[in-house]
Amino acid sequence: MSAVRQELPEGRYSSRSSDERADRKLKVIGAVLGAVGLGVVGWLGYSYVSGTEISAEPIKSSVVSDREVQVHLEIRKDEDASGTCTLRALAVDGAEVGRRDIAVPAGEKRIDRVYSVRTTSRATASELVSCTSESH
Repeated sequence: MSAVRQELPEGRYSSRSSDERADRKLKVIGAVLGAVGLGVVGWLGYSYVSGTEISAEPIKSSVVSDREVQVHLEIRKDEDASGTCTLRALAVDGAEVGRRDIAVPAGEKRIDRVYSVRTTSRATASELVSCTSESH
């Protein structure tokens, strides 16, 4: 009787070690790209949070007339920060009927005031669009 051969013919099939090397290389490349991606996302998040020196919150709003809305706004900021907050008034269909840019001066850390927004027609809602700080 002849002996049964357990080994594959040499050179006929790819060796396992080259597949293992390729898998290892792909894992290393994936790990490096994942770490770089995580670093970029972390850096962007940190720069966004640390760059926001002015934040505001609308407390309440009331429609005074067909041509005016009053918005109670609370602004929080660094004492030396200055910038602009933008309010807008919206009609029942969602169209913008009024807008006001509010100058936020340096000095106080917290500003709590009621601001009037003039409108072109009756507003049913108001919203804070944004607050931006000026570069120093």
